[in-house]
Amino acid sequence: MARPTPVSSSSKTSQQSMRNEHWMFDDAMNERIRSIHVPDGRVVDVTSVLQVTRNVLRHIIPNINLSMNGHIDASDDQTNLSAVDGAHDALHKICCELSCKCSRGGDAHATTMAIFNMLSSYSWGAKVVLALAAFAVNFGEFWLIAQLCTSNSLAKSVALLKQPDILEHSQTLKTHFDALSKLVNAMVDVTKCIVELTELPSKYISIDEPPLSTAMAHIHTATYWIISSVVVCTRQITSLVGMRHEFTTSTSEAWELSSLAHKVSSIHEHLQSRLHLCYERIDEKKLMEAFEHLKRTIETPQVDNLMILQNIFGKEESLLNPDRAEVYINVLRRKHVLLLISDLDISQEEIRVLEDVYKERVSSGLNYEIIWLPVMDRTTWNDGYQEKFSTLQSIMSWYTVSHHVAIEPAVIKYIREEWGFVKKPIAVTLNPQGKVLCPNALNMMWIWGNSAFPFSSEKEESFRKAKPWTLDLLVGRLEPNLPTWVSQQKVVCFYGGVKMEWIESFTTATKGVANALDIGIEMVYVGKKNARERVQKITGLIKEKELSHAWEDDNVWFFWNLLESMLYSKTQHGKTIENDVIKQEVMTMLGYDSSKNGWAVFYTGSGEMVKANGEKVLSTMESFDEWEKLAKQMGFIPALRKKLEGVIDNHHCTRLILPGNSGRNPERVQCAECGRPMELNFLYSCCAE
Repeated sequence: MARPTPVSSSSKTSQQSMRNEHWMFDDAMNERIRSIHVPDGRVVDVTSVLQVTRNVLRHIIPNINLSMNGHIDASDDQTNLSAVDGAHDALHKICCELSCKCSRGGDAHATTMAIFNMLSSYSWGAKVVLALAAFAVNFGEFWLIAQLCTSNSLAKSVALLKQPDILEHSQTLKTHFDALSKLVNAMVDVTKCIVELTELPSKYISIDEPPLSTAMAHIHTATYWIISSVVVCTRQITSLVGMRHEFTTSTSEAWELSSLAHKVSSIHEHLQSRLHLCYERIDEKKLMEAFEHLKRTIETPQVDNLMILQNIFGKEESLLNPDRAEVYINVLRRKHVLLLISDLDISQEEIRVLEDVYKERVSSGLNYEIIWLPVMDRTTWNDGYQEKFSTLQSIMSWYTVSHHVAIEPAVIKYIREEWGFVKKPIAVTLNPQGKVLCPNALNMMWIWGNSAFPFSSEKEESFRKAKPWTLDLLVGRLEPNLPTWVSQQKVVCFYGGVKMEWIESFTTATKGVANALDIGIEMVYVGKKNARERVQKITGLIKEKELSHAWEDDNVWFFWNLLESMLYSKTQHGKTIENDVIKQEVMTMLGYDSSKNGWAVFYTGSGEMVKANGEKVLSTMESFDEWEKLAKQMGFIPALRKKLEGVIDNHHCTRLILPGNSGRNPERVQCAECGRPMELNFLYSCCAE
């Protein structure tokens, strides 16, 4: 009977990427193996048979790999014996074939093909499992007698008649059994792969398409080598039984086992990589199925919000309430709900400011709740992330998920694709019927607070039309002294930057101008966006040197966040820089902050305002003698504006840095200095302080 022929050189050339030629066959051998495979639909509980088989082998080979990607339980023999009943006849026949052919030293390939013929009616998975089980029976009987012969009289008598005392000569046979163990481990690994490949759900993956079709193209070859390995291992064990007092193994026998172990291990690597791709494909299909289901649920009108909340929070239908007690999600039924969506980098300033708005809802008579919905990568989760998650959870005064894995991947996909979440926190508002009122209500919450309830897009539009956007709206909640200063007809100067030398020069020069004009002025340092530690240090120096007023961290964060919120609110409602003066002013302020230098805005209660970048405003203040007469004639702010308009920069480099994930960014931006269109570039930054 012809032995299997390796693939030809030409075949190797077409399959260079696989590196598996040493176990692959030529076309004739492939066709021969496939022709023997004629399954008739008979069912074998391969999972149960494989479990029992592994439990037999693990008693013999302690380091055998028992895991199966969670698909087969590794518990001791608790399998229902009736599940194995259907395999007994085939097992008996294979055991007899192995005992008969291997004891006579028959041709391994011929025996392999004979077993193939015996199993022609079974599936590929059943073929390998039954063959491996038959080997486990023979190997188990052999090892059971070897173990019990010193303590059990029956076993001793059988051993005297059937086999030598293997344990007594274990050191002599160590190399032999090491090679045998490696091969058996590899056989179990490949068998598990074949079983998993043949039992993949057809609902999510097709046997006619890659990657499953690619794996199945070689499953017949893998099956051949498993059965061939069973034959070789059985022959090796049978040879030990016949050794009696000659306890030596030839080099060729050890080499045969090692060579076969290498070959089977290579098959396992190949199948395992394909199996991994199959599971990825299945996960993708399941993810899309769950995503589409969630999308349909959210877009379908509901009686209340419970079904949508249950779909969002999935199996984790319980939450931690503000008192940190576990509650069922139905406590939020028919309530206005804000889904606060963020990663673990949400700032404590953001939490504190939102907490102020949240607590004010009670005094305002509003009935809404917030749920923190964290978006995290489960695959990179570690103790550091867990500590960060627990810390954030502890400082939030609203509902939170009870565990970091509560949010399913399909929900995260929906959050990213439909609600536009990337990194910057958003708050999705749901009415009592579960309808999405606004995909991100944080902007209007920062600008108008609880007066914007129920935080719908329509409410935001009505507020935008009804209430003027002024500097009072921007800083009124942050600077409690502003009404007093305005009533006293003082000039108020808000300034920012992180260069202490410029701050000292600017505040000194500005106070000198105010003294010369005999006008009252109040100066307030508002820091810089995303520069917390530097701003804290500068704020300390400003207060120590009594240069001006200076805001605390939360107010600094809120000021810049409010500016961005105003910009995005304007952009979302279609406002451009050509038709909206407020948007122009906001973008100018953000542009100043994005530059390396400082900036300043001068304001009076009458609505007069003038602004400039740090270099220009400092040079103007220091050259006050040039426009002092004009200031006494026109007034401070009109004269300052006129003087600044006359200052021409020979060179300027203005930048406007906006988060790329906070909503729709403006398509066209004008330079705050010269009014020309700014060039759009992409900037990736990591500003950890």
